[in-house]
Amino acid sequence: MGIVERKEREREEMRKLILEGAQKLFLTNGFDKVSIRNIADEIEYSPATIYLYFKDKNELFFSLHQKAFLKLIDEFTPIATIQDPMETLIEMGRIYLRFAFENPELYDLMFIMTAPIDTLACRDDVWEDGHRAFGLLQLVVQRCIDAGAIKHPNAEQAGLMIWSTVHGLVALHLRKRMSMFEEDAQKLLDNVFELFIATIKRGL
Repeated sequence: MGIVERKEREREEMRKLILEGAQKLFLTNGFDKVSIRNIADEIEYSPATIYLYFKDKNELFFSLHQKAFLKLIDEFTPIATIQDPMETLIEMGRIYLRFAFENPELYDLMFIMTAPIDTLACRDDVWEDGHRAFGLLQLVVQRCIDAGAIKHPNAEQAGLMIWSTVHGLVALHLRKRMSMFEEDAQKLLDNVFELFIATIKRGL
């Protein structure tokens, strides 16, 4: 390995270390209570080292947020091969639930944790990563409408209803509000999701 390649690898490893430390503290203490010095102490480096990679904690949060959304969108890749729009929608929901179960910290950072909107590099108050992910859902919902599988004429409204319902189930689980039920949480959410899909098929 040459000097340039080794330095690049070391740079990527340091960037990863910083991001991991920042994510841990953001989720544990909340965005507002975390400083660059806190993150530096967490990874046992000086604040000056972090500033070589990120200009401030907003940029750190944005990098974590963007990386998480890219991972979620990548998870949706298999739906491209499904021809039936309703089956595409159902599989999309299953993937979303699985992503939340397998990546609870990322999901928390993406959809639940409070952070200033300017950390997400929004333009005109548009949440770009969220808008892009929702756009995929809206596209699938529109296909369902065109095929007559969903009767509601507005894909944005129907998509928001679907997303908010599935997100609500996930949020209840991640905030440990499912312990009142005796059934295994993941199995219960899967069953509720299937019931929700059945309801949509009957008349959304």
